[in-house]
Amino acid sequence: MAKKLYVGGLSYGTQDGALKDYFAQAGAVESAVVIMDKMTGRSKGFGFVEMSTEEEAQKAIEMFNGKEFDGRTITVNEARPQEDRPPRRSGGFNHGGGGGSRNW
Repeated sequence: MAKKLYVGGLSYGTQDGALKDYFAQAGAVESAVVIMDKMTGRSKGFGFVEMSTEEEAQKAIEMFNGKEFDGRTITVNEARPQEDRPPRRSGGFNHGGGGGSRNW
């Protein structure tokens, strides 16, 4: 079991410090971060908490998974490594030409 936990279902108002303080009930927290949207600066509603030991991580899952935090029912489980994803296509406009012939 890993020490890093995924925490989903967070309130958009949840801050890193509150997440860390909450998980400290299960043991020593090495880090806690709420993932923010780079474009809007708003929380994406999930984060990651790293506990000091695997035992504390397991205890945190047992204590908090399915429980209420900041008015929301949260999901807590072992964080999985991010899978390789295909590169994102840049969105936006079609830069192709085409416009037919203009006779003026």
